[in-house]
Parts: sequence; structure tokens; C-alpha cells
Amino acid sequence: MITLKNAEKKYNGNVVLAIDNLTFQRGEIVGVVGNNGAGKTTMFSAILDLIQLSDGYIENNQQRVNQSEEWKKYTSSYLDEKFLIDYLTPDEYFNLVGSLKGYSSEDVQEFISGFRAFFNGEIDNKRKYIRNLSKGNQQKIGIVASLIGNPQIVLLDEPFSNLDPTSQYRLRQIINDFQQQNNCTFLISSHDLNHVAEVCSRIVILEKGKVVDDVKTSDETMMRLESYFAIF
Repeated sequence: MITLKNAEKKYNGNVVLAIDNLTFQRGEIVGVVGNNGAGKTTMFSAILDLIQLSDGYIENNQQRVNQSEEWKKYTSSYLDEKFLIDYLTPDEYFNLVGSLKGYSSEDVQEFISGFRAFFNGEIDNKRKYIRNLSKGNQQKIGIVASLIGNPQIVLLDEPFSNLDPTSQYRLRQIINDFQQQNNCTFLISSHDLNHVAEVCSRIVILEKGKVVDDVKTSDETMMRLESYFAIF
């Protein structure tokens, strides 16, 4: 569904992304892992056409992302708090996102009601502005908002960060349930190897902008990841 072909990004002559050929299929939950500077966020930003490649191209459902707007109708993401509008309340933000997807406020509230356990009584129907909420609650708002409209592709950058252990567990369930119900493709960047190994069906390791491993998740995955990152 998403293909990177000879995708290269340079900053001031330095190559920060260099992927010859990488494809993500419909319905996969893929973890993208690597140390700081590995190119994870750069790759996600390029897939979303937030930055322009220096060479090569990226296709989303056979459409080049820098030449078409069509892919945006079924692709969603939450990379960081800059995606939020922090002078709105959570409900105002959810309704805004829903309206862009053709949802009524009633539709949005019905959808949001399925995440009450995840919100833990701290988000929905509260009159606090997003900017006044904790980092963890802001993270929850961005993640759930990215699921409004039943997208076919969702990109999440460090979704487990700032969440307490119970919320991390519930997020894993949310991702699995949403994928099964909608056959949605998830691309998840994370430093948390345990969560990635548990929730993802495939793991791609990046190092200095290049793919150094690409494996299906198995009982040996965690050991393989620990072995790789132990050498640094």
C-alpha cells in the first residue's frame, strides 16, 4: 500500500534517509525502530509529504504522495503535539477533526465514547483547553483523533511515550482492535521495544537512514532486537 523507492533525503549534504525499496502492505502493523537519528521521523514525514525527498519517490496506494492529494482521504497520523490545536477543548478538537471527515458532532461523540476507558475520565466532557492537559492526555487526544473517519493507514510516532502503564496496555488493545475491524495499516515508530514486539506483526530497524533488518514478529523477536541494540 505504501512503497518507498530509492527514497533519499539530504540535509546540508548529509544523507539522513536512504531506502532503496520498502513496502508496507494493507492490514500490517509495522514497528519502525532505531536509535536517535536513525531516520524514523524523517521517513514518516516524507510518507506524509511534510518534507520533500532529495531523490526517489514514495507511493501511497500507487499514487505519488508529492503529486496527488487523493491519498490524504484515507491516511491519518499523529506525530507530536504540533498536530493539536491547543486553544481548543478536547471535544472541540474531536468535532473539528470529525467535520473534516464528514462526521456530525453526534457521530464524533458516538465514536469517542468507545475510548472512555483509555481517557480514564480525564479528557471527554471536560472544559479544559488541550494546552492545560498533561502530555499523556495530549498524546491520547492526538492518537484517538487520528482514528476518526476509519482511515486505511495510520502513522503514529512514539505513541507509547508519556502514557502510564495501564494506558500503554489499553493503547495496544486499541491498535489491535482497530486493525482487525478495519483492516487498517499501522506504522508505529517507537523506542519501546517491548510494546513494538507485542503489538506489531513486522518490525523494520533503521540505522543512519537505512533499513538494516526487516522481520516478521515471532517468539524470538525480542531477543533479536535486544541483541542488535546491545552492540551500541
